[in-house]
Amino acid sequence: MTIRIDYARDPAAVRRILEALPEWFGDPESIDQYVSDARNNDFVSLLARQGGTTIGVAMIRRHFAESAELHLIAIDPKSRGQGAGQALIECAVAGLEEDGCLLFSVHTVGPSYESDSYAQTRSFYRATDFLPLEEHRNLDWTGPTLILVRRLVPVL
Repeated sequence: MTIRIDYARDPAAVRRILEALPEWFGDPESIDQYVSDARNNDFVSLLARQGGTTIGVAMIRRHFAESAELHLIAIDPKSRGQGAGQALIECAVAGLEEDGCLLFSVHTVGPSYESDSYAQTRSFYRATDFLPLEEHRNLDWTGPTLILVRRLVPVL
């Protein structure tokens, strides 16, 4: 079945998907914040849909004209490995490049923290052309946060 990417908001789907991914999103307060962010116009929201059901979500925040951050990406566990994450990233990149953005960043748990789940996450980001920039402690949580960046090629 075809995956369609839409610029739309679906806070209920954000909650449903995040609650189904406790290895990554096990903190109820964090889930509540992402659901709130899904309603916030400061974030661009992209939905991956298959057969009318939201199976993935990405939220992007533009910090400066030159840069944007991937605030959230999550795929329903039953739909992982089908290309929804890649499709969300490529749609986000195309929109940012069209708008003249130069850099796209993302934060995740750093490699100095032992976790098979986050090793998968880092591998996904590397496969979608994000490069590791630096790791910091106490940035997004008390452990290590890895910042990755992807160079964009703006449409002239």
